[in-house]
Amino acid sequence: MQEVEGPGPVLLLEPFFGGSHKQLMELLVRDSDWTLWTLPPKKWHWRARTSALVYSQTLPRVHQYRVLFCSSVLNLAELVALRPDLARLKKVLYFHENQLLYPRQKEQHRDFQYGYNQVLSCLVADQVVFNSLFNLNSFLDSMKSFLKQIPDSRPQDLQDLQTSIRNKSRVLYFPLELPDVSRFLPPHKLTRSRTSPDRSPDRSPDRSPSSESERSEPVRPLHLVWPHRWEHDKDPELLFLTLRRLKERGLDFRVSVLGERFSQVPEVFAEAQELLKDHILHWGFVQSKDDFYRVLSQSDLVLSTAKHEFYGVSMLEAVHCGCFPLVPDALVYPEIFPAQYRYRTPEQLCKRLSRFCRKPQLVRQHSVQMDLQRFSWTSLRPQFMELLSAPPPAPPPVLPSSFSTDSEGPHSDL
Repeated sequence: MQEVEGPGPVLLLEPFFGGSHKQLMELLVRDSDWTLWTLPPKKWHWRARTSALVYSQTLPRVHQYRVLFCSSVLNLAELVALRPDLARLKKVLYFHENQLLYPRQKEQHRDFQYGYNQVLSCLVADQVVFNSLFNLNSFLDSMKSFLKQIPDSRPQDLQDLQTSIRNKSRVLYFPLELPDVSRFLPPHKLTRSRTSPDRSPDRSPDRSPSSESERSEPVRPLHLVWPHRWEHDKDPELLFLTLRRLKERGLDFRVSVLGERFSQVPEVFAEAQELLKDHILHWGFVQSKDDFYRVLSQSDLVLSTAKHEFYGVSMLEAVHCGCFPLVPDALVYPEIFPAQYRYRTPEQLCKRLSRFCRKPQLVRQHSVQMDLQRFSWTSLRPQFMELLSAPPPAPPPVLPSSFSTDSEGPHSDL
């Protein structure tokens, strides 16, 4: 367990200190005097099952905390039951993802307990915060059907439970750092960012550019990047099936497959690495953030094939680095990405990528029409500071007038 200790009133707990969970906590603790306790980002199933007990034994019992902020990986209900002193704090629960909607390869493999723990954590929290409206609505809309899986002796008044959670829930987007990446950008992206030639919604990337300068640009193969966890819920099968179809059609392209991998990697990655070896520029997780931004900046198009996504940090970081986004017309994506960047079917995805492979200048000359500032730490920081503001200390108890605070004890006329 790692600790960043500060004298401030806020206690930050992250039992899975990796990826976006790590990014958020580092932002919160960077400019504050708050205390952060973390556990390594390994075997999240076991973190969800056992981290409450670990924290209950490790956190100091003498403290001045007034606010507790944690991700929904932690079973908050267990923690406050084990540590009643923490139950008195203002408890804020942040959802990066929810387990009620997590896709399983086989339904019988679904572990009911993970989602149930999140429901209980919501009930004991004072405020529940989701990183997107899709995350909030999908959790609350799925709650009743989820709890009806209980075979008997079910909780009563499910509508009331749902309403009680909704009444203390809100959306606060995950905050992005948007650093200056100009040193990584190729010349055509630098030129595009300075000139911003056409930001009209009517300018479609599927229409051929008409100017002579656009037609005379040297044509390099389209470079697409897939920056996601190497797990089945990101649907790597669809990614590699689509790339195989492009290859079979004789289309030239380059691909960078980034993202974290864990102990169990879907077999399709090894198969695809061999099949696409002549097209691969980067393969595997990039440790350095600068190196990650460099790969994104050198890419033309960023692709999501996800079946499970509640926000998509790496997709927005890629857009910040000048990539054209292609995302499913589902999940959180309609909330964030305009319609021209969404595809509805695998066939539509393949068709659009085929066109971009033939004419990569279509995406290279396109200025993505999204305002990323609304997702930036600069814009969202005041809301997080307000969310984690400490309530005033409780006033001392008022003693009855017949009692005295001196050492002689209560007065008596007898």
